[in-house]
Amino acid sequence: MAVPAPVPAPVRAAAGRDAAAPARTPLVTYALIALSALVLLAGPSFGLNPRYGTGAARVCAEQRFEQHWGAVPAELLSGKPLDAARLATLPPAVPGCTVTPTPHKIPFLSVLSSLFVHAGWLHLVGNLLFLYVFGPDVEERLGRLRFLLFYLGIGYLATYGWALAEADSTQSVRALVGASGAIAGVLGGYLRLYPRARVTTLVPVLFFLPLRFPAWLVLGLWFALQWWPVGPAVPGVAYLVHVIGFSAGWLLARPVRPRTGQTRRLTADTLGGTPHTGAEE
Repeated sequence: MAVPAPVPAPVRAAAGRDAAAPARTPLVTYALIALSALVLLAGPSFGLNPRYGTGAARVCAEQRFEQHWGAVPAELLSGKPLDAARLATLPPAVPGCTVTPTPHKIPFLSVLSSLFVHAGWLHLVGNLLFLYVFGPDVEERLGRLRFLLFYLGIGYLATYGWALAEADSTQSVRALVGASGAIAGVLGGYLRLYPRARVTTLVPVLFFLPLRFPAWLVLGLWFALQWWPVGPAVPGVAYLVHVIGFSAGWLLARPVRPRTGQTRRLTADTLGGTPHTGAEE
């Protein structure tokens, strides 16, 4: 399975920061959140769909689902789905679980589908809270269509970058699922577009006391925490996807819409999440 270290879990609040408030409903941000939630509910990870069974059968179905719809480095670099021999090298999610080939899978399109597949509700919430908090402002400044292209394009860039890095590793046959590469791009874009914004952050070492910090400090610290473990192998955590996504978002963000004079406040919880099993982003 594919999993990245979930980014800190931010929550929306009301009342002012230095950045402009969206002048219109962030439809693209909300649509991305809704589609990701629907995919989770329909798939095996959430456990509500009876077609996937329960217990070990559901866990096996989850592995098959992620390999089918997730982005696999070996497939992306070759342009071909994995055959039975390569799939046989995958460690089974549960004893006796086998993953069958999907000859009609299009690897290039699997990057798109992987952005909406998550390995459970904790993975989903950990990712989408960040999109919910920071996405509306970035969408407002870029415009809806450009924001959608920005989000998807960075998702592709981060995923292919990770695939290149994993080309010769044992992870090359494992699927990557999750939107955190694209969402990291939104965080980088937010930092570029709102460098003077202030973020109210819950500080765990101070008993979750809410304190206000500049966005560059909060997001810069988050980026540093993603960069630090990139070198060592960390099973199930695609830190490099976060680093590539954040860097690309900062470089590519260019405002289209002017700021309004309104302000509002964001609250972000900078606690890091617990990694899932596999290789999420």
